[in-house]
Amino acid sequence: MSESTEPQGLPRRLLADPDMVLACAERDFARIFQLAARRGGFHPSRIARACELTPSRVGEVMKGRPKITNMGVIERIADGLRIPGRMLGLADRSWEQPAVLRQGLSPQVEVAHLPRPAPEARAGTELDDILAIAAGTRVTPNVLRSLQASIEDYWRRDDQHGGEALRPAVIGQLRYVTGIMRDTADPNYRRSLHGIAAELARLTGWTYFDARQFNTAQSYFTEALRFAREIGDRPFIANVLACLSLQATYQEKAQDAITLARAAQDNVHLDGGTPRLLSMLSMREAFGHASAHDQEATHRAIATAHDHFERIATTDDDPVWVQYFDHTKLTVDTGIALGQLGDATAAEPLIAEALRGEPKTNLRGRAFHSFWLARTQLQRQELELACTTATAALDLAAAVESPRVVAHLQEFRQLLKPYRGHTQAEELVDRITGSAG
Repeated sequence: MSESTEPQGLPRRLLADPDMVLACAERDFARIFQLAARRGGFHPSRIARACELTPSRVGEVMKGRPKITNMGVIERIADGLRIPGRMLGLADRSWEQPAVLRQGLSPQVEVAHLPRPAPEARAGTELDDILAIAAGTRVTPNVLRSLQASIEDYWRRDDQHGGEALRPAVIGQLRYVTGIMRDTADPNYRRSLHGIAAELARLTGWTYFDARQFNTAQSYFTEALRFAREIGDRPFIANVLACLSLQATYQEKAQDAITLARAAQDNVHLDGGTPRLLSMLSMREAFGHASAHDQEATHRAIATAHDHFERIATTDDDPVWVQYFDHTKLTVDTGIALGQLGDATAAEPLIAEALRGEPKTNLRGRAFHSFWLARTQLQRQELELACTTATAALDLAAAVESPRVVAHLQEFRQLLKPYRGHTQAEELVDRITGSAG
């Protein structure tokens, strides 16, 4: 086979692999080359050819000696293996530029490999830097508390209304924080700022995930991993991996979802995670198994989640970001996993119970869970009840900006196709169709 038939770079699945993401974040080229060889089909001589290195140099690097620190070599590796610059802490590479700029092609031409953050994520970066320098922001405990309070407020508003309107503010604050990090020498403040940046990057990723812009979401989740890794925050690394696991279930990548959830659990076990956190992570694994329609593994993961939850104590030092995972959330997630398996009889009462206990202000969550309740009711041939519940979900969806919820309603519309002769079903289909338009 001639060289011209070889793929240009590492496959997307490998670039999205958490082991590769972390290896790139640490510039661990021994690990990068090992993963490229084992999981990407890039044998050492091929790596050498792509990166303009000698095979013997590649072999030495794979053994851990010597370390690669020369920027010219790092850039050659990024270009040769088509690793996006962001993953290695570099500027965007020339081949990452949109095809419309490179070749004058139609803007609809899709660019290969992991995308850069959306344009609005970068457009204000230089201005943010200029203003931060001019202001000479001095980090104090009050500044840190203010930033953390903003994040908590963002999450509340995201739950209530969706993240579409929040995203520009969150991105701006993320760039502001990364700017003042550069001027902060105190190690304690730097650690706190890294943690805040990690939370803002995850929140940005989440808003893109909720908008079903999965590739851009992944790039921000990767950025969050990088910040958390800088300060060795294993629980937060697990948190981001859990987000990536949930996204994988939406992309119908069940095995990826399971792998990511297990990697999250591994990170937590190394740090002595709390029962609440372990329970949440076990439920994410259950979602992956349910997506793969593996009955035994799903029930096993659900049982593990409930076992962990029963060990929760008031003295546990839970991270703030996992405190949302209460009994109501465990109940509804269990119902959703069982519903995904097709066990509507077990799922329906659990989801209904959780909806009764869920805060009225959590409009997106209630819309999402109402959809799942309607779906289980339809599985049980309770057509009129399912239509009534789905109508409530549609009303809630109209009050939030969440393409993810809208997509679920579109799925429900497809499920109603066999009932097109039923008046209530016809009216609901028309309403869902109208809301999509």
